[in-house]
Amino acid sequence: MANGTCPPILELDDARGNVYRCKHCRTDLALADDIISKGFLCHNGKAYLFDKVVNVSVGEREDRMMMTGMHTISDIFCVRCGVILGWKYEAAFDSTNKYKEGKFILDRSQMLGPE
Repeated sequence: MANGTCPPILELDDARGNVYRCKHCRTDLALADDIISKGFLCHNGKAYLFDKVVNVSVGEREDRMMMTGMHTISDIFCVRCGVILGWKYEAAFDSTNKYKEGKFILDRSQMLGPE
């Protein structure tokens, strides 16, 4: 964000009604087609694992003990309103969790969208 300007906001094609949005400011975040799993949990309850997300900023990397073991993660924030939406898996310490690396968890309670 050079010179105090906000990054451009990307809009996703919602012709099929499958876009997830920030519940606080309605900024597009992800497509239902990019969900890998709906079987995740966060401190607020349900969370979805996405392959791709847009309109998020990535925080500092930190090692955090998760339910499935130690991971290096970065919290992710809405670029428009700044609310914490979830996290990005940067690295997994256990080989069974390597599939999560580079993927994103979005807290279902922070999103508007399908179902």
